Amino acid sequence: MMEPIRAHRFHLPITDESTLKSFVQYAWGVTIPDRQICEGHTTPWRAFCDAYFAKSSVSVWKASRGFGGKSYLMALLALTEAVTLKASVNVLGGSGEQSERVLEYNAQFWQHPGAPATLLEGDPKRETRLAWGNSIKALMASSRSVRGPHPVRLRIDEVDEVDLSILDAAMGQPMSDGDIRAQTVLSSTHQYADGTMTEILRRASQKGWPVYHWCYRENLEPWGWLSVDEVEQKRNDVTQAMWDAEYELQEPNPSSRAIDSAAVAAMFNRSLGVYEGRNREYIELEPPQPKATYVHGADWARKEDWTIICTARTDTSPKRLVAFERMGRLPWPVMVARFDDRIKRYGGFAAHDGTGIGDVVAGYMNSSARPIMMVGRARSDMISDYIAAVERGEYSAPFIRFMEAEHRLASVDDVYGSGHLPDSIAAMSVLHSMAKVSAPTITTVSL
Repeated sequence: MMEPIRAHRFHLPITDESTLKSFVQYAWGVTIPDRQICEGHTTPWRAFCDAYFAKSSVSVWKASRGFGGKSYLMALLALTEAVTLKASVNVLGGSGEQSERVLEYNAQFWQHPGAPATLLEGDPKRETRLAWGNSIKALMASSRSVRGPHPVRLRIDEVDEVDLSILDAAMGQPMSDGDIRAQTVLSSTHQYADGTMTEILRRASQKGWPVYHWCYRENLEPWGWLSVDEVEQKRNDVTQAMWDAEYELQEPNPSSRAIDSAAVAAMFNRSLGVYEGRNREYIELEPPQPKATYVHGADWARKEDWTIICTARTDTSPKRLVAFERMGRLPWPVMVARFDDRIKRYGGFAAHDGTGIGDVVAGYMNSSARPIMMVGRARSDMISDYIAAVERGEYSAPFIRFMEAEHRLASVDDVYGSGHLPDSIAAMSVLHSMAKVSAPTITTVSL
């Protein structure tokens, strides 16, 4: 069965990026764009390559509507995995039609002269079956459809159109097969402020899933397939709001956000540094300075939450985040000791969320940090004070991806309703309550 592939002069399995790129060009006649244009973006090739080699168990693709080429790229990925890894791949779209569209792209790829056509069995427009017994299947967007099969790879297209309960059921599908690791891609344009993609981006921030952003600029000619004329025509055809959200990758319907998007963008300043904010990653922007004043805030991990410890310098304008740490659920003595150490290092005022655990924390704490009960009206007022301060430009911070995402994606329901208050917002709200108490003399600092 390997003879058709040997004819292409490729040795399987493919283990490096250059060989993968050559295979895709030879077998399917496709060159995937690989030039980053926008700050903070990636390239379609990077997203494709990292998913193929399963560099993470789950990855998220966020790209422009139509011009991002997400469905085309996903079809190409599924087909390449099926041929070169002998992997079974399931494709789930926001609708049955969306799933089948991916298979229609597959049928086009098989027409290329370099395609290993002798491996193909049956009609690829319905279900791509290969001579090894593996297949690429398009699933209907229903609970019954997604609960059965267990392929190695799962590709979900237009996530924002998929019901979250169906997506959650589908996430249990992928299972590793020998040396081929299970991997899932969640791909979509971000259309709805409180939809499935918003939840996926929140989970990505929490779980450390990589998010690959690219817009139409990464696909423009001459390095890509998209013409400037086509982009300009589309710009004239759609509303400004749609263009901003679905083509420029701006956040959709910002009115449902708890914090003004422009204020969040102003607070998290890339020129101060860019960090991931990973579990146990201690970030320190400056060591303690003589005569400077500092405040600290901590929100403790409960069940699946995170412990967040923040330190800000308050004798500057704006107040500056100078230290940050995120920790998973660890023994209380370990978490409390990290907070004590921070207070001892910088000095100043400190507070922590003491709701329901005040006695537990007090038993381990050596510092004089104030426990704050985050309940009822007092909780709402404290959080509102912090958000108002952010929107007035009173805080600056480096671009910590975890923290920035929590601030940017937090909904009104997360903050004031039945949703989950993001941990970094909780910690900073506690910190801000101490900043108001300390009220030091302010020194204006140019950033």
